[in-house]
Amino acid sequence: MTPVTIFLICLVAIEHFYFLYLEMFLWTKPKGIKAFGLKSKTFAEETKVLAANQGLYNGFLAAGLLFSLANNDIKTILFFLGCIVIAGICGGYSTKQKKLFYLQSIPAILAIVSIYF
Repeated sequence: MTPVTIFLICLVAIEHFYFLYLEMFLWTKPKGIKAFGLKSKTFAEETKVLAANQGLYNGFLAAGLLFSLANNDIKTILFFLGCIVIAGICGGYSTKQKKLFYLQSIPAILAIVSIYF
């Protein structure tokens, strides 16, 4: 793997650890409410358990990427990157926020492309 590929995979993993942090610890705070465009603090409080669960999944994606990278397991790296691309597509479509697609899927797509070139 090239240094660029390793950098992109690490970038995607770091990004997903940050999503974990936002969703699990900042969801009801002003930064979390703003980052996710939540309706209100009340809505954030009502949905914080769901957000924490979502954050945990993002952490698993990041951990899976780093574990696969440490083991130089290209197939598993591609699996996790593919999951992230699909999650970004679904998230962007279901929330009508293209920003989610760009933030989540594009870095993963770039990492996938870099694996092959």
